[in-house]
Amino acid sequence: MDASNPVLNLTCELIRRVSVTPEDAGCQTIIGEYLSKLGFSLRQFNAHGVHNLWASFGRGSPHLLFAGHTDVVPSGPLEQWHSPPFEPTIKDGLLVGRGAADMKSSLAAMLVAVENHLQRSDLSGTLSFLITSDEEGEATHGTAHAIRELNAEGIRPDFCIVGEPSSYQRLGDVVRCGRRGSLNARLTARGVQGHVAYPDDADNPIHSAMPVLATLAATVWDQGNDFYPPTSLQISNIQSGTGATNVIPGSLTTDFNLRFNTEQTAAGLQTQIEETLGSAGLQFDIDWHLSGAPFLTQPGRLSAAVDAAIRKETGLTTEMSTSGGTSDGRFIAPWENHPEGPVEVIELGHVNATIHKVNESVRIDDLQPLARIYSGIIEHLFTAAKNAL
Repeated sequence: MDASNPVLNLTCELIRRVSVTPEDAGCQTIIGEYLSKLGFSLRQFNAHGVHNLWASFGRGSPHLLFAGHTDVVPSGPLEQWHSPPFEPTIKDGLLVGRGAADMKSSLAAMLVAVENHLQRSDLSGTLSFLITSDEEGEATHGTAHAIRELNAEGIRPDFCIVGEPSSYQRLGDVVRCGRRGSLNARLTARGVQGHVAYPDDADNPIHSAMPVLATLAATVWDQGNDFYPPTSLQISNIQSGTGATNVIPGSLTTDFNLRFNTEQTAAGLQTQIEETLGSAGLQFDIDWHLSGAPFLTQPGRLSAAVDAAIRKETGLTTEMSTSGGTSDGRFIAPWENHPEGPVEVIELGHVNATIHKVNESVRIDDLQPLARIYSGIIEHLFTAAKNAL
């Protein structure tokens, strides 16, 4: 234990919990007990084995939500780790362990930041936490489920900080002000199975599907815009054949994903792709799954608070970015299409160079500074609200 670095201590305690999706493994108990001692009220919105912790303190506006996840991806090959993945290890100024960067250190920094703020000043408004154990998985029964429950009770935050590891080279150099949408597809091309020596009596779906798949992969969907890069389509899996070299397969299955910007809609992309497949004469079935629509937090009170807090702690002018994968911000921003409009969401966390890799790590010297950045955001938002009264 390092009394001078409570963020380190809490992060180590969380890493020791083997919380591979959708397991929480007691992480939310640790977080809940910490927040309960600070006066937060706690509730669980658990569903189908997924743990979702809601904690709140205070009342009224402004309402700042800290959001994150306790689940982690599997460790991968144990022999490639320099130390056991769920035993936090300090080496060369790094804290190594699964979840160190994504995102147990951010959760610890959030807790310490809130504690420090409440010790310094009274709170005029609401602080809350929404923590799930199903962010790395299907995310069906995680944050999205909890939001439906909260929204039905008339609860909606004004601002949200998601603790995803957003930084690129230095803490705070990049934050996410939005994310692209993610649209998944499973395409099944139908053919007729037969003997390779008699191709006229068969219909090879590999031969018919490959040209149109190449067309889709090469399609320029748009040029992007001031906030987003161009939409892209990536083929991730192709499966066909019986395993025998002398059999023409009867079907081919392909998985692909589109990361799309606000120039597109999921429905528009689906229509365009299905028309392309049909025009090519392909016999097919296709199943679509929308992981999330794109969201964007325009410059405003939250982005100003984030920029000011990062600049004060690090001297950096942060870059507002929409690159990267998806996060639970896609559920938080629309907040069940609330009539008051979207929630301002920013993703801010540690350097993301090692996330999901073996020997995942975070710089120990960044742990306390992140807590101070979070604390600075709270101070900026709530002081501004007091001054406006």
